[in-house]
Amino acid sequence: MSSFTPNDLRRGLAGLRWPLRLTWAGLLAERAVRAFWPVLSVLLLGLAALMLGLQDIVGIEVVWAVAAILGFALLAAAVYAVRHFRFPRRVEALARLDESMPGRPIQALMDNAAIGGDDAASMAVWRAHKARMAARVAQARAVPGDLRASAHDPYALRFVAVMAFAIALIFGSVWRVGSVADMAPGRTALASGPVWEGWAEPPRYTGKPTLYLNDQSGGDLELPEGTLITLRFYGEVGALTLAETVSGRVADPEQAANPQQDFTVLQDGTITIDGPRGQQWNVAMRADAPPEVDIIAAPEVAALGEMRLPFVARDDYGVEAGEARIILDLASVERAYGLALDPDPRAEIVVPLPTPISGDRATFEENLIDDFSKHPWANLPVKITLSVLDAAEQSGATVPQDLILPGRRFFDPTAAAVIEMRRDLLWSRENAPRMAQVLRAVSYRPADIFRAETTALRLRRVIERLEIHARYGLGDEVQQELADELWDLAIELEEGVLADALERMRRAQERLEEAMKNGASDEEIAELMDELRRATEDYIQQLQRQQAQEQGGQDGQNQQPQGDSMQMTQDDLQRMMDRIQELMEQGRMAEAAEALKELQELMENMRVTEGQQGQGGQSPGEQAMEGLADTLRQQQGLSDQAFRDLQEQFNPNAQAGESQGNEGRNGGQGRGQSHEGQNGQGEGSGEQQGQGQQGQNQQQGQNGEGGEQGEGAGKGEEGLAQRQQALRDELRRQQGRLPGQGSEAGDAARDALDRAGRAMDDAEQALRNRDLADAIDNQAQAMEALREGMRSLGEAMAQEQQNQQPGQGQAESDRRADNRDPLGREEGNNGSSSGDGPLALGPDAAGRARELLDEIRRRSGETQRPEVERDYLNRLLDRF
Repeated sequence: MSSFTPNDLRRGLAGLRWPLRLTWAGLLAERAVRAFWPVLSVLLLGLAALMLGLQDIVGIEVVWAVAAILGFALLAAAVYAVRHFRFPRRVEALARLDESMPGRPIQALMDNAAIGGDDAASMAVWRAHKARMAARVAQARAVPGDLRASAHDPYALRFVAVMAFAIALIFGSVWRVGSVADMAPGRTALASGPVWEGWAEPPRYTGKPTLYLNDQSGGDLELPEGTLITLRFYGEVGALTLAETVSGRVADPEQAANPQQDFTVLQDGTITIDGPRGQQWNVAMRADAPPEVDIIAAPEVAALGEMRLPFVARDDYGVEAGEARIILDLASVERAYGLALDPDPRAEIVVPLPTPISGDRATFEENLIDDFSKHPWANLPVKITLSVLDAAEQSGATVPQDLILPGRRFFDPTAAAVIEMRRDLLWSRENAPRMAQVLRAVSYRPADIFRAETTALRLRRVIERLEIHARYGLGDEVQQELADELWDLAIELEEGVLADALERMRRAQERLEEAMKNGASDEEIAELMDELRRATEDYIQQLQRQQAQEQGGQDGQNQQPQGDSMQMTQDDLQRMMDRIQELMEQGRMAEAAEALKELQELMENMRVTEGQQGQGGQSPGEQAMEGLADTLRQQQGLSDQAFRDLQEQFNPNAQAGESQGNEGRNGGQGRGQSHEGQNGQGEGSGEQQGQGQQGQNQQQGQNGEGGEQGEGAGKGEEGLAQRQQALRDELRRQQGRLPGQGSEAGDAARDALDRAGRAMDDAEQALRNRDLADAIDNQAQAMEALREGMRSLGEAMAQEQQNQQPGQGQAESDRRADNRDPLGREEGNNGSSSGDGPLALGPDAAGRARELLDEIRRRSGETQRPEVERDYLNRLLDRF
């Protein structure tokens, strides 16, 4: 067992010399901070006030009052320090060091055994214990002092003093402390000595710091334009004077000695302070250049009329704001038809320019994006000017540029006519009578123009309001309401509200044909092609559902494909439509029209080869789609019946008169055809005969009994309400069986059907209230929601088909057998056409393809060919 001797004790305690001294120093600092923090706080506050020069701002009385308060506070703080400060002793430091170690080894080393001194075994254990304690003492480390004074300063006043002193160090000056001595009694001569201070503060938007002129030695000084110079003269008035030429002011000898001088740098010049310790600076002004803005490209116009105008703006310190001003170029307007009258006064268009939200605004590029389709100046000549403003309120602007204000173009003839009448209405109120006549002529035969009777009714209402207000005055509010109604009507005519997929596809093809004839832009072509693609996809899905229904009706019997049926895949359709778009973008409209005609013929007669799954009956999705289609047809019938009842309310015999009038016109046309040499007199007499018959029927209707008609109308509306309620119940039943729950498209279908149901409820209530006009509006909303629900349901069904694995066995072989392109050729495994069939290229197809590529390369290298043709040939080479 190890022994522990008194020498070991001395050596162990000797190793505590430095840890003990450092612990004592930490204890001293701890007690000093806790006792003297009030003294330090008062001193720091006083020094901060002197360094910031507060004594030079206030009066001498205030300075002495504050000095007395600080002196009293310093005395109280000194008393607090004396009462709380205790000089630490060595024993206290030793006890703190001992407490920092486990088992208090220092106290254990200094202890002696109280009993067992005669027992050798007990003493051996005692010496071993002391040896372990000595080992712990050898590892002793100094204990740092606890400088926290939060328990003695609960309001953190010491931090306030430290922060004030830090501010004084940054923004103040130590030399200002000496100026307080000038205020002492008997120091009048020193107080009257000349002293000056000065600051140069550039405008904030420059981002430049404020300069303390006392720290700037005389010489050259570059300052931004608009810098504020502030000078303060202390001491005897006239001992220091100012002479400057940077502000452009006229020199005034009386103002030169003014103790407070403030002026702005507006030009190059000098600033001179004459007198003791004076200075002179040669100031070079950095001019603030006005901002600039330029249009960097022609405006881009989207298919729906949205304009994108790129521009660049720059300024040496950053652009603050900008705007675009558009005025009508009346001299360039073709003053014909509705534009022949002088336009009503209209304010110029002012649009704010977009600027970066964050980052540098010294130079940036942005796009002015806006849609002016609804403005009366849309598609008319205008002048546009861009202007920008900097922080100094300097402005820069572009030269007014001429352009046609972009707006949406309408390719449907009726929609285009309605939009033109809307423009004439907003151009001048005096166009209202002419507008009513034109719109009546356009809608003379509504069955040939409008696809829904509700659309014809909306236009008739607009015409009636136009005629009334044209006679009694057209105010601003009514003018805008009529313009909004005409816009909505044109949108409905242009986009259509068709439910059948084939009709939508035909409608998209017709709009594309009109775009070809009217020279549409690339953006409009792209938008119309996208519409055609969507309509074609809907048509394909409808054909798929019909094929599945036909196969299920034959109870799984094998069907032989008809030899004359046209078959094509989705890839074939995509390639054909891409080809049409490419031809249109190249300006080859004749070829594009021919390709579109081929597509129409193929779509009318094709059979889509989509790989049937061999199911014998309809899927739940197909059943739901068929049920919704039937509901839509019934809702359309109810809406048509409500429209006819509404017509009868205004003119009970209008339908009979119109029918007989049509018969008269038909008879007149027949007589006109049989007497072609009589200048159409037969046809004209037929028209007159029909119109006369129609007038007689209207007169008879006016002489009829109104009571019977009112009673019959009430019974009819009640019947329509009952039919509407039954249709709503049927839709509710269909909603409960709707597939596709959980998918995005399926949820969208459910939301659309919920809207349709609410619209049906509103229509039923309107019918019971005998408000046929409101009922027709709600029924139109219900039909639109039903169509949207059917589209979403179709997308959900398509997603489910894509997620399913293709069928196996005989179904898969049947799909491969039917996999033929529109020309009747079977496709290979990679989707390419095989070499069999009447239109195949033959065994040397690869050689023929090489010859074509060589010819394309040869022509693309001929520099005499037009650049447009060579670019097209290069695109072909890149593709193949």
